[in-house]
Amino acid sequence: QVQLIESGGGLVRAGDSLRLSCAASGLTFNWYTMGWFRQAPGKEREFVAAISWNGATTLYADSVKGRFTISRDNAKNTMSLQMNSLKPEDTAVYSCAAKPRIGTKLDDTEYRSWGQGTQVTVSS
Repeated sequence: QVQLIESGGGLVRAGDSLRLSCAASGLTFNWYTMGWFRQAPGKEREFVAAISWNGATTLYADSVKGRFTISRDNAKNTMSLQMNSLKPEDTAVYSCAAKPRIGTKLDDTEYRSWGQGTQVTVSS
């Protein structure tokens, strides 16, 4: 059974940085493309970033490009999201997600396993 557990959320001020982590278990981690999504109150879930199985390729939403960096450590079965220059509009619940790399693309679709999420709140 795949389990994804996020950590690292919190309350910060605009311009601050925060690093989120996702710990994965119950899967062969390097068989999976990983992604980060977020959902703000009253809004639909939106894609934030994705990373290929070996970390060689990444994809970002335009809203976070240049400020957020996604990375993974296959030896530790973990993925991270370094968030810099945070803005109040980044406030959301951030969730990590996984999909098998075989037969899927590096994009924002077809994720099959999800974590519960961690709250990020950015004050102005």
